[in-house]
Amino acid sequence: MKKRPVDIVVISDVHLGTYGCHAKELLKYLKSIKPKEVILNGDIIDIWQFKKRYWPKAHMKVVKLIMEWISKGVKVHYITGNHDEMLRKFVGFKLGSFTIVNKVLLTVDAKKMWFFHGDVFDVTMQHSKWIAKLGAQGYDLLIILNRAVNFISKKMGKGPVSMSKKIKNSVKSAVKFINNFEQIAADIAIENEYDYVVCGHIHQPEMREIKNDKGSVLYLNSGDWIENLTALEYNNSKWSLYNYQEELLDTNYEEEETEVLEKNELFESLVKEFQILRAPKKTN
Repeated sequence: MKKRPVDIVVISDVHLGTYGCHAKELLKYLKSIKPKEVILNGDIIDIWQFKKRYWPKAHMKVVKLIMEWISKGVKVHYITGNHDEMLRKFVGFKLGSFTIVNKVLLTVDAKKMWFFHGDVFDVTMQHSKWIAKLGAQGYDLLIILNRAVNFISKKMGKGPVSMSKKIKNSVKSAVKFINNFEQIAADIAIENEYDYVVCGHIHQPEMREIKNDKGSVLYLNSGDWIENLTALEYNNSKWSLYNYQEELLDTNYEEEETEVLEKNELFESLVKEFQILRAPKKTN
C-alpha cells in the first residue's frame, strides 16, 4: 500500500495496555502514512493500568513502529497526559528526534500552533485523582462489556454500538464538561494569539472555529483510539480529521486480543526494540 505523505500527524488517548485499545487498527493507520512530524498528545501508554498482565503483541508493534520512525529521524514529540503522568518526571528528555514534553509550540505556514493534552482543565484530576482512577477502571470494564455486546450484535447481523459514547452523549454533566473544556482551551489560545489549539484527553474528536469577544481560533481535538479511532493530519497548509472507521474499516480486530506477552517476554522485547536507537559501538 502506497503511504500518504503527511506534514504533521496528531494521535492521543491510545491507552496501550488496556482492553479498550484498538492497537491493531492504529497500526494499520500508522503504516498507511509517511509523516514528517508526529505529536503523541498524551495517554499513549496507560501507566495507570499497566499493572495488568495485558500487553498484546499488537501493542508492542505500535511502539516498535514509532521507534522505527525515530530511528529514521522523524520528529516525535511525546506530550505527557494524565494516564502517563509518570513521564512528567522526564520532561525535557531528548534522544535523537524524540522528546518528552508537556506542550509543543510550533509555527508552520506562518500560523502559531499550541499542542497540549488537556488534563490541566480537569478539576477531578487536580483534586480527586483517586476518583479519576476509579472511573478509568470502570471505563475499562464497560469496554469489555461493550465488546461482548458487539460480538452478539455482529452475530445478529447488526452494526457495532459504543455504550460509553452513548452514555457520555446522554449525560448533561458530561456534555457541559466537554463544552467548558473546549471553550476554556479556545479562550486561552485566543488570549495568546494562537491560530490553532490542539488537545486530547476528552476522547471527543473535533475541528471547529471558536470565537469570543477578543477573536477566534481553530480548536482541534484528536479524539482517541478506544471509541472513535481518529487522528488529526496537517498537510498542504490545512488540518483534517481522520476517521479509521470510515476509511479503513476492519472487522477482524478481535483476532489478536488473546495474544499476551509474559513479563519476561515484554522486558526482552522492549530491550530489543530500544537497540535500534543506540549507535553501534566503534571497532578499532
